[in-house]
Formats: sequence, C-alpha cells, structure tokens
Amino acid sequence: MKTDDVKISRKKPIYGVSPALQKYLRAYQRDARMPIGYANLLDFYETVPVIDKNGKDTLWETPLYPPHVQETLYNGLKIIYAELKASGNIRVVEHKYIDRVEYCSFGNTHPFRIRIVNRLNDVYDYFYIKQADASRIYGLELEQIISPNPVNYIVAGQTLVEEHIVGIPGDVFARSLMDNPDYNPKRIAKEFVKFNERCIITLLGDMRSYNFVMQITPDFDDFQFRIRAIDFDQQFYEGNPKIYMPQFFKDNLAYVQLCMEHLTERTVSQYQQEERSSIVHRVRSERHRIAALRDVSNTEELSTLANVKQLREGYAAYYGNDQYLKCRTMTDIIELNVKNVIRQVKL
Repeated sequence: MKTDDVKISRKKPIYGVSPALQKYLRAYQRDARMPIGYANLLDFYETVPVIDKNGKDTLWETPLYPPHVQETLYNGLKIIYAELKASGNIRVVEHKYIDRVEYCSFGNTHPFRIRIVNRLNDVYDYFYIKQADASRIYGLELEQIISPNPVNYIVAGQTLVEEHIVGIPGDVFARSLMDNPDYNPKRIAKEFVKFNERCIITLLGDMRSYNFVMQITPDFDDFQFRIRAIDFDQQFYEGNPKIYMPQFFKDNLAYVQLCMEHLTERTVSQYQQEERSSIVHRVRSERHRIAALRDVSNTEELSTLANVKQLREGYAAYYGNDQYLKCRTMTDIIELNVKNVIRQVKL
C-alpha cells in the first residue's frame, strides 16, 4: 500500500432522478411523499456560521427563516423524519421537536442537517436533506447491496433524505484515537484493507478520511472496527482509477502506515480475498436487485465519455485484463469487477 497526491479536478455535476430510476426506487420502497422538499429549505434570508467547541468554523451555517416560514418547515421536517424512521407513522414524532437546521454550502449537494430532539428525555437524532443526485443514489444502493452496511434513505422527486450514519470521523479517529493502547492496530489495518477493496470494486470515489467514519464495537475480549462511507457524491464519475482507491489519498496516510507496519503482503491478500468472498455472497443473495439496478443505471448518462475511456483503460492496466476495454459505461466496469470477483472466489 502507498499514498499519492490524488486530486479531483473539479466539482461533479448533479444528475437528476430519471423516470426509470424513480420506478426502481418505488419498486424497492425508497420513494415517499413529503410535505416539503429541498427547495423549500432554501427559503432563508440569512445564515450564521456554526462554530465548534474549539472556536473553529465547521463549514456549516445556521439558516434564518421568517417565523411563519420556519413553523411550516419544522412541521414538515417532523413528518419527513416519521417517513424515514417509521414509514410515515407520526406517533414517533409526537414528543419530538426540531432543535436546529444547519446548511452546508461546501459539497456537491449542499445538504441540510436537521437535529430532532425528544422532549421527554432530550435524546436527539440527526438526518439530512439534499438535492437528489442520481450518482449518490446509485452509490447508496450499491452500499446497501454489496457492502455489509445497511443504509436508510428516501427520495421524493428531486429531494433526497438520508439517515445519519453514526461513527467517529475518519480524520478525527486517525488524529486522536488511533494510538489508543486498548485498540488492536492490526484490526484497524485489516478493516482499512477491506474498505479499500470495496471501494475499488464498487467505484466509490473520494474516500478521504473525512468522508468515512469509524464505528467501534466492544467485543468480549477486544474491539471490532468497521469503516463506513458517509459521502457518495463521487460514485463512478471520475476517470482516474486512484480516485476509487482510498490508499492513494494523502489524507489516509495514517491508515496506510498502519497497514504497512502491521500487515504483510500475504495478510493483505488474505483480507482482500475475505472481502471478495463476502461480496460474492451478498451479490448472490441480492442478484435480482443488483440486476435491476444495473439495467436502470446503464441507460443513464452518469459521467463523461472521456472519464469512462480513462477508467476502463486504467482498470485494464491495473488488473491486466483487456476485457475492461470493451466497457461502454461505468456500470459495465462495475459489472465486470463483480464478475471477476466471482471468478476469483471460485478458483
């Protein structure tokens, strides 16, 4: 493993939700009716920067709404939360209130982060409302199907609502917690290898440390670690193969160094093979869903011809497999990745 100076040249365009994708979402219970949408939340007249406890700018802002607008929005947000968490059962929000709404102008989908609080016990939760980007939705679906991580989201028109993914931001973990003597560094390194392998296969790009979280679960004799992606904006758009390999981002240097220090080439290969076997199992159990997703995504323009050409040539060189040169779309490349993984597992 090694790092490189991998950079994304420019912001990816947002691809709208097509009728074919809407039909797919309806078939797999990802669509919903919402009283308000993303555009309604843009009806603010001013924002105030959100500063963290150390006095640093978080890049999030608090939008300010006229009182009558805020009441309508907050009531609508509670209904949306009920749709996301309980299939629309409003009883789950009877004792909840919207504590705050925050807006991020940094990022492709300019998300809103909503904090909702239970007034009976002050327990709170977060969820996000974003512009519905087809690339991101395909990324969420591939995460659901191919990774070990379930995702919860709903779509209404051009509005995407996502559940908050709990975990310690990858950059914070690397900076402050990675050296914890109670944590087994080999387990952390093993998880990074597996995460890296999933990204390569599913073409999930830009997994710098602040775009994933570390989930830590105490076991009876040790701690288990799971890396989860939280940003799917760069799903199969870029042409540079290294964009889909977290090991090449300088932001992930601490994780790469951990792997180099505690893992051998043989153990890295073993963990990659374990992850491929898990992917094969999940693909087989969800074969009808992944086939439907393939058929829909293959009809859409989700990248540029130049990016597809660059990536298929890059993957052909990376794997030493000229079959990639026949791929016409990013979906074709993912499908060939999965087919190759199935063949490797059978050997």
